[in-house]
Amino acid sequence: MKLIGQIEKIFYEDEGFFVGVLGTGEKISGHYFESSVASIENAAVTLEGEYVEHPKYGRTFKFHTLNVNQHELFFFLNRVVKGFPKKVTAELIERFGEAGLIDILDNDIEKLTEFAGIKQKRLERIQGRWKQFRSMRELGSLLAPYDVTPAMLTTIAGAMKEVKDPVAAIRKNPYVLTNVEGIGFRRADELALKMGVDAGDERRLACAMEYAIAQRCEREGNSCLGKAELFAELDTLLQEGAVSQRYEAVLAEHIAEESIRPLNGELLAPVRLYEAERFIYEEFRRRLKRRDEPLTRDLEAFLAKASFTPGAEQREALETLNGGTRLLCLVGYAGTGKSTTAKLLLDLLALRHGREQVITCALSGIASQRIGEVSGYESATIQSLLVRFEERDYMPYKVVLIDEASMINAPLFARLLSKCHRDATLIIVGDDAQLPPIGAGDVLGDIIRFKLMPVVTLTKIYRQSETQAIPAIADAVRHSEIPALFGEYDDFRFLPIASREFPDREAHAGAVLAALAEAAVGMIPVCREHLKAKELYPYLTAFQVISPMKGGTLGTENLNRVLQGYFNPSPRQTVQRGDRRFALMDKVVHTKNDNMPAWSQEGYKAEAPSEKHRIFNGMLGLLFRIDEEAEQVYVVYPLEEMVVCYDYTQLTSHLMLAYALTVHKVQGMEYGTVAMPLTFSHYAMLDRKLLYTAITRAKEHCLIVGETDGFARALLRGETVSRRTVLQYLADVQ
Repeated sequence: MKLIGQIEKIFYEDEGFFVGVLGTGEKISGHYFESSVASIENAAVTLEGEYVEHPKYGRTFKFHTLNVNQHELFFFLNRVVKGFPKKVTAELIERFGEAGLIDILDNDIEKLTEFAGIKQKRLERIQGRWKQFRSMRELGSLLAPYDVTPAMLTTIAGAMKEVKDPVAAIRKNPYVLTNVEGIGFRRADELALKMGVDAGDERRLACAMEYAIAQRCEREGNSCLGKAELFAELDTLLQEGAVSQRYEAVLAEHIAEESIRPLNGELLAPVRLYEAERFIYEEFRRRLKRRDEPLTRDLEAFLAKASFTPGAEQREALETLNGGTRLLCLVGYAGTGKSTTAKLLLDLLALRHGREQVITCALSGIASQRIGEVSGYESATIQSLLVRFEERDYMPYKVVLIDEASMINAPLFARLLSKCHRDATLIIVGDDAQLPPIGAGDVLGDIIRFKLMPVVTLTKIYRQSETQAIPAIADAVRHSEIPALFGEYDDFRFLPIASREFPDREAHAGAVLAALAEAAVGMIPVCREHLKAKELYPYLTAFQVISPMKGGTLGTENLNRVLQGYFNPSPRQTVQRGDRRFALMDKVVHTKNDNMPAWSQEGYKAEAPSEKHRIFNGMLGLLFRIDEEAEQVYVVYPLEEMVVCYDYTQLTSHLMLAYALTVHKVQGMEYGTVAMPLTFSHYAMLDRKLLYTAITRAKEHCLIVGETDGFARALLRGETVSRRTVLQYLADVQ
C-alpha cells in the first residue's frame, strides 16, 4: 500500500535505517540509501509498504520504497549537495532541461563552470556526489529486494566506481562482488543464491575455488596449498549445496585455464603467486652466475678510512661483497650494527659505481627514511619507486639495497626485482627474528633457509651501556630465554600486574589498561610540545601503544577509544561513522592501498588542483581539517609530505585511529616510546617473533605491562610454522 506525507522528524537512524514520523503523526521505518537520511527530513515523500507492530514504537508503516515528491534533480542538487543554492538549482534545470542537465552531469560536467556561481571546488563536489548518487540509485534498485544494507551498497558502489555498468556486471555474474573488500565470497554467495543462482552453478564453484585457494594462502602466508586442504576449505565455504564430487573437475578446468598451478604431489599454487616466486628464484640464479672483479684491491686501505672498525661478522660481509658477488643477504638482529654495516657495503660499491648510482629502499616510510639517514644515500619507499618508474623497464641504479626485507611478501618482492637493472648489485637486508610479511610468501626466510644467495649473519650485540637493555632483551627473546626483566634500565621497563590479584580477567584487563593510560598521560606534554612546534612526524612517533590483538579491553579498537580521550579530549569538530569517531587533530593511519585525491604540502597551501596519488597502507598522519559541508576530511602525512582528502564514506574503509596499533601494523616502524599490554588474553597471538618485533619498535624506551607468566609462556611457544612456498618447492626440485 501507499502512504504520502512529509517527514516531520527522524528520531532514530543507524547506517541508513531510520524511524521517523510524518506530519500526520504516522510513524514510518525503513532503509534509505540514495543519500544521507538527514537530507530527507522535512521532505514530502511517497512510501510503499505495509503496517507492522514495532515492539518499541508501536504501529509503524514499514516501507520498502521511498520516493521524494519533488523534482528529483532539484532535490538532489539542493539537498544532497549541501550549500547548493535553490536559485542556482532551479536556473540550471530551467536552462538545460532535465535530460540535458543529466547528460552534462554524466558526460560534460566542466560545462557547468560557464554557469554563474559554480566554481571548480563546487564542481568537483557535484561530480563526486552525482556519480555516487547515480550508482547508489541503480544498485539499490537491483539489490534492495535482497536485503542488502545501505552500508553494503555504499561499499559496492565505491569498489565498482571504475566499472562502466556495475548493475549489468552484477546481473551477468553476481560473484564479481567476491572481489569487493568487506564482502568476500560468503556474502556474495548469499546474495547470488537469493538472486536465483543455482547451488551447483559453474560460476559458483569456479569462484569458490579461486577464492578459497587465494584467501587460504593470504591468511596463512603460504604461496601453495595441499589439494585436500583446498577441498576441505571448499566444503566449509559452500556449506549448503557443497558438491565435493565435482571439485576434481572444477580444479582440472582451473589448471587447464592456468589460474591454478599444480606442483609436486598434492600441492597447488594460485598462478599469480607461482609466477611471482618462480621469477624471484630464476632471477636470483641468473644474477648469481655473474661475477665482478673485486671492488677494491686494497680492502684494508678502504677500512682504514671507515667511520668505525668492523667486527669479524661485519668484515665477512665486506669481504663477501668485495669477492665479486652481485647478490648479498645481510641478516642482522637488534643492536648488531646492521645499518652501519649496510653503509660500509654501499660505500664499498660506490667506489666503482658512484654515489648517484646507489638507491636504498624499504616498505615503510620510516624504515626508508632511517636507512637513508644512516647510510647517507638516496632512499625511497618501495611503492614510490614502483610508481616513479612505472613507465620504464628498469630503475636507473647500479646498486639497490632493500632494507627490512622480512616485511616484503612475494608478489611485491617480484615487482621490485623486475624493476632492478639486470646488471645491478642487490643487497638484501633484514631481520628474520621479526614477524614474517603480511601476505603470501617469506622471501627473506627462504633466502636464508635454502641458501639462495650468499648470506652473512650479524649476531654480536653492541651495547652502548649496561643500562641500555632493549637489544639484549630482544636477543634473549629470540633465543627463547627469559631475560632480566627487572633491572635498572634506561630504555626498558616491565610493569608486572598479576592476574591472581584480581577477581576475574576483565578486572585484570582494566588494571593493565589503567597502567597504560598512566604511561600515555605522562607522554602527553612531550607530544604536545612537538605539536606546538609543528613538528608533526616527531609528534606522531613520540609515543605508541601497540597490542597483539584488535578486540577486547586491551585490543587496539578499545585502546584507541580510550587514548583518543586523553590525547584529543576537546576537539572543535568530530565525525561519527558507525562506532568510530574521528576528530580534528587525531592521529590516524591509512589502511588500504588506493589511488586518492592528494596534494603535495606546498600544492595544498597554494590551493592547486588535487591529483590522484597512490596512498599506501600504514602511512601515519594527522587529521587536520573537517569540511562538514563537503563531507570530507583532510589528513597530512608529514613523512611523505602529502595531504590526502577522504570522503566521509571512506572513513571506515581507509582510515583508523592510530593511538594504538597492532604489532603487525607497526612492522618496520620506529617510535620514541612504545607501550604494550601482555596478558594471557593475548596468548593466541603471542610467540617469540611477535614479542621480538614489539620490543624492537622502541627507539628510546619500551614499557610492557602485564603478566610475567604470559611473557614466559610466549617465549616457550614455538614460532609460527614455516610457510609453504613455491620458492621452497623450486629449491627442492633443482
